[in-house]
Amino acid sequence: QVQLVESGGGSVQAGGSLRLSCAYYGYSYGTNYMYMAWFRLAPGKERREGVARIYIGGSSTYYTDSVKGRFTISQDNAKNTVYLQMTSLKPEDTAMYYCAAGPRATLYEGDFTYWGQGTQVTVSS
Repeated sequence: QVQLVESGGGSVQAGGSLRLSCAYYGYSYGTNYMYMAWFRLAPGKERREGVARIYIGGSSTYYTDSVKGRFTISQDNAKNTVYLQMTSLKPEDTAMYYCAAGPRATLYEGDFTYWGQGTQVTVSS
């Protein structure tokens, strides 16, 4: 059982930056594959949008087009933590952000088994 705990959300003005953290527990390196991803649920939307993905223990990353060049996903294996550094934030980045873990290299929410509780990001114009 993998547990995920997000932190780092908040309110910023457009053009600002935030760093989200996702601490994960219960994962043993080398036992199986695991990908961590960040999703977001914007106001008025029904489905979460995959934002970025990283392979735990490796270097493979993937970003959705709308955040390429602005967001960076990274990991600190010693701290069992994945980060999402967000820069040049726009009002349309406003959403509840979730981290998720799963065995597949996708950004489809149905492929992710474990989810955090979410952290709110609000970007004002």
